[in-house]
Amino acid sequence: MTYRSLLVFLDRDPLCIVRTQVAMRLAQEFDCHLVGVAPTGIVEMPLFAEAAAALAELSELTLKALRDDAEQATERFRSACRAAGMKSFEAVVDESDKALSLVSHAHCSDLTVLTQADPSAPGHRLAQAFVEQVVLYSARPTLILPYAGSFKTVGSTALVAWDDSREAARALSDALPFLRLAKQVQIVSWGESPGSETGLRQRLDTLSKWLMWQGVSASSRVETAGIDIADAMLSHAADSNADLLVMGAYGHARWSEQVLGGATRGLLAAMTLPVLMSH
Repeated sequence: MTYRSLLVFLDRDPLCIVRTQVAMRLAQEFDCHLVGVAPTGIVEMPLFAEAAAALAELSELTLKALRDDAEQATERFRSACRAAGMKSFEAVVDESDKALSLVSHAHCSDLTVLTQADPSAPGHRLAQAFVEQVVLYSARPTLILPYAGSFKTVGSTALVAWDDSREAARALSDALPFLRLAKQVQIVSWGESPGSETGLRQRLDTLSKWLMWQGVSASSRVETAGIDIADAMLSHAADSNADLLVMGAYGHARWSEQVLGGATRGLLAAMTLPVLMSH
């Protein structure tokens, strides 16, 4: 398995520059096609019969502004790809909801590249919800970059958070192209108590053998989480100088809505390194 097509989200946010640079570098490292998608988003306006004509005109003007923004984003992307000597790339303007657009285009890509929502930026909650929706509903893995940082390397030292769940297994498999190129791969499980280590170690030994068959040499260890699991993962990542965290994304149903679990949402809010998530 390798990545043949990468997908990157394009918009007018300043963070798009770093996101595009990382996506281009990854596409060159994996020798694959790069697709930049600029969704316009949709315009929802209340309908009042007495103001229907005025609202329709306002809606059309708003859509035109959104289309113009998307066109400009794709042109900046094309210019950056040409300047970087990219061999294979394309840019698409998609007149649809942002999250729905990324999820749909991800079906024909191997990896989607997004950026963590900047808590100091206007519209932070909407940006955060957008990232969460893509992670939860995408059929492909999502690579989320922190809103701060330059990321000269991604995946040179990889940390895999393992809890023997379906989501963790999916994320590990999805990250294989990164792990095969990594200089160091470490798998860590966090047990609830010292007594739970034996079973986890046995599973990690089996997992290490599977990775060996996939061309990945990895070390493994079990730790006892004395703090919040998201904080424990980030702390270990910092201690090991990891530049990629691989983990399963967890969700649960709330009424008719599916939302991220607390640990996954907490990590998305406080992440300090690129994170590859699969749900």
